[in-house]
Parts: sequence; C-alpha cells; structure tokens
Amino acid sequence: MLAVTDLLRRQDPAAPALYYAGRAMTYGELERMSARVAGGLSELGIGPGGRVAMWLPNTPAYLALYLACCRLGAIAVAVNTRFRSLEVADIVGRSGATVLAMWPGFRNIDFPGLLAEVDPAALARLRAVVTYDEGEDQPALPAALDKIQRLSFGELAGAAPRDAVDGDRDSPCNIFTTSGTTKAPKFVLHEQHSIADHAIEVVDGFGYHEGAMLQALPFCGVFGFTQAAAALAGGRPMLLQSAFDPGAAIKLIAEHDVRHLNATDDMLRALIDAGSLGNIRAVGSAAFNAGFNKLVADCDAKGINVIGLYGMSEVQALYSRQPDSLPLADRVQGGGFPVSSLAGVRVRDPDTGALLPHDQPGELELKGPSQMAGYDGNPEATAEAITADGFVRTGDLGHTCADGRFVYLQRMGDVLRLGGFLVSPVEIEAHIEQRPEVGHAQVVAVDATAGRRAFAFVVPATGAQVSEAEIIAHCQAGLAKFKAPVGVAVLDEFPTAKSANGTKIQRGRLREMADEAMRQRSSA
Repeated sequence: MLAVTDLLRRQDPAAPALYYAGRAMTYGELERMSARVAGGLSELGIGPGGRVAMWLPNTPAYLALYLACCRLGAIAVAVNTRFRSLEVADIVGRSGATVLAMWPGFRNIDFPGLLAEVDPAALARLRAVVTYDEGEDQPALPAALDKIQRLSFGELAGAAPRDAVDGDRDSPCNIFTTSGTTKAPKFVLHEQHSIADHAIEVVDGFGYHEGAMLQALPFCGVFGFTQAAAALAGGRPMLLQSAFDPGAAIKLIAEHDVRHLNATDDMLRALIDAGSLGNIRAVGSAAFNAGFNKLVADCDAKGINVIGLYGMSEVQALYSRQPDSLPLADRVQGGGFPVSSLAGVRVRDPDTGALLPHDQPGELELKGPSQMAGYDGNPEATAEAITADGFVRTGDLGHTCADGRFVYLQRMGDVLRLGGFLVSPVEIEAHIEQRPEVGHAQVVAVDATAGRRAFAFVVPATGAQVSEAEIIAHCQAGLAKFKAPVGVAVLDEFPTAKSANGTKIQRGRLREMADEAMRQRSSA
C-alpha cells in the first residue's frame, strides 16, 4: 500500500529518471532535489494540507515541487500555462494557495502582466512567489506582489533537505480543474493512494516496462500527469519537453528508443508529419479534433496502431484502453478495458434512471482505485457526482460490451435529442463526410419549427464547393428523416480551444453559431 513518495524510493537511485535540455537526472538526484525543495517550502509555511499553485510547464522543477508537496502532505494545484488573468485569479483565489510557482519568461508569455490584471483580493493569501528561469532576464512582478516574498527556484532548492515524510496514502495531493463553461471550474481533489495505485496499474495495463517515455503532454493536465506518474511507478525515464516541438520529439524518440507514446490527436498529427516514430507501434490517443479518421488511416499506413483511451480528471487519464487486437474501427473508439481489476463500469438511462444492458447507450458511471476524493470545497457537487454506492457520474454517453469493455461515444451535452430519440452527432457527421466535397463535419442541435433538429457545419475538402441542398438531400436519403440537418453552414475551420489535455473543438460555440444562423433565417 504505497503513497506517491514511495514510487520514487522503489527505483534504482542510479537509474535515469528524466532527460531535459540535454541533461540527465537520476532517480536519486530527483529524490534529493525534492527533499531540498520540501525543506524550502516548509520554511515558507507549507505543511500538511497546504496548497502550492503550479503555473509551470514540464521541467524538472515541476516534478521536484510536486514530489516535495507529497513529502509534506501538501497539495499541488495545477494551473495551465495557457490560462489568463481571470482563470488564474479564480484558481489561485479559490484554492487557497499560499505559494505560487511560475516561470515568468516562458515562451515570451507576459506572466507578470497577467498577474497585474488579477484582482489583488484573489492573491491576498499568497505568502510567496517562486520564480523559475533558465538563464533569461527576470521581468519585474506587479505591484500587487510587492509585499509578498519572492525567491528563485534555485534558492528554494538550496534549502536544507527535509528527510521527514509527513504525507501518507490518505493525504490529499492533487487538485486538477475541470473545464468550466457556464460555471466556474470545479477542483478535482485526489489523495496519494489514488495517484500511486493507479500509476502502478497503468504500468502493467499499458506495458510500461521498457524504454523511455516522451513527456510532451503537459503535467498540468490529467493526461500528461497520469503518464508521468506511471513513468515514476515503472522506473521509466521521461524525456521532458517544456513546449511541444515535433521535430525535437522525433529526435528524442530515435535517440532514446521510445517504445510507448500517448498523444493528443493534434500532437500525433504533427509527429507523423515530422518524421518516423521509430520503434513505436501503438499510440494512445482520442478524437478531439476534426480529421481523426484521416489521422488514423495515415498512422495505419505507417504501421502504427492508434489505440482508443478513456480518462477524465475525476478518475484520472489512462483509466482504460482498447485492445490492440480489435479491428481498426473498434480499436480507435474511446473506452476499452479498465486497467484496474477493481474498477467498475455501468450505464444508466438518463431519463428513467434504470441501469442499461450491454450495447444500450446512456450515461457512463465509473468507479475504481483511481477515482477522486471529491470536489474540493464543494460537497454539494461531490454528492451530485458520486452515487450512493460509490460510482462517479461522468456526464459521458457510452455503452458497455459483453466482453467487459465499454465504449465512450461523446459528452452527454453533445448528444442530440431528435424525434424523441438520443442521437450521436458522430453518426450524422460520418454520413456527411462520405461526400467527396466534404473535408470535415460537425453537427449540433438547434430549435427549429419542427422541434429540435440537427444543424451541420462543414469544412470543404481542398478546392471543393459545398451545396447545402445536396448535403441535406444526402442525409435524407441515407438516414432517418429526423436525423437530417435542417441547415448547413460552411466554415474555413472549426472554432477550437487549447486545454491542458489538448486542442478541442468548441461545440458550445458551434451551438451558438447554429442558433444565430437559425434566427437570421427566420427573420429573413
């Protein structure tokens, strides 16, 4: 029964733990650095239950700070480097963080300028700001932080090591933020046992027993963090990239004989376009963007199997994976077999509340050793999300399979209720994409004269012209009439947003655009 700090101690201290900027760091060096950082954080008043906001990209400093928090029984609060002033103010303020770690000069992002826009009240609990740098000039911090202690990461890591370990398996250690839409993001709280237990099971479930692991996925997102935790649990060296560079990643893959890779679909596209993936034969990914089917086909032609995964902050990433042996169409679907034998998956009818048999779509409910303790500071949301018998309501549409797998279809909010039936937009999108003039399609629901109907957005194939009438006629001929879109709009590209777990199409924005298009048509 292990805590996060035990993952490090299980490894050979002389073995490489990570490579960064041309330098190797052993497991022993990483543990000693984390002990010194823990000593420095302790001097700043961080102890059991304390919170350290981590506004950092992938660097050895991030891992040392995280492991130091676990040593102290404190909580690392993940802050995406892409977040701006309002998001940072919300997370730092509501989380109660008393230390903020940041890299002011990272990628020429004006972090001090962003902090200057933050309401000083949101920073009122901060005692110290820890700044990381790699030799560049340090910009001045805003006046709001004048009375807050400022020290460099080097100074923090120069403290006397704290050999005592105050954190244990039951200590809370991670806060991930959910993606807020109309409401403020919720703070997903994990304890050390859920992180450590899941990391060990991922090693076995994904076969992470050999080779190095490319760590370009950001630590601040659950996708990248879970992979990093698994690397620590399996004693695998991580090849860190503070910012994803496909060309440099290809060189690292070849130099270090990387065998395993997980990537967002846009990262995977950039990698296969940049060169050979060497000995990698399987990549865990998911369909976040348009063009996923083309990506899968291109990978297949190169002998690379794309494997469907499932994860969310509440149960961590890499919760499950599809078997390599499945036919391609099934293999790339989200879901699969959970990595833990103690996990449970079921599906509930969102209208009646009844549990559904295999192959019947409804809301996925999951449980297992990887699940969260709850939403920090929000018992009401926790009670709403976790059933009386301990399953997490995911808000995702999916179904179970007779062989023990499950299949993720899409977010429940993206499901279309048309003609009294729940309809997956993917079905309509795939039918529209059969047309040669269509590059990619996205479908949302709108209110029309005849009730809720589908509305399609299309990005044309290169040089092609798209006819709304022909697309609608194509759907009416091949689908049930209630599934045919009531309108079609042509776009140069779909609206997207970057998150810690990858670039995703903004379906909420598409719904707004569809509603506006229908209003304009009705008033014309």
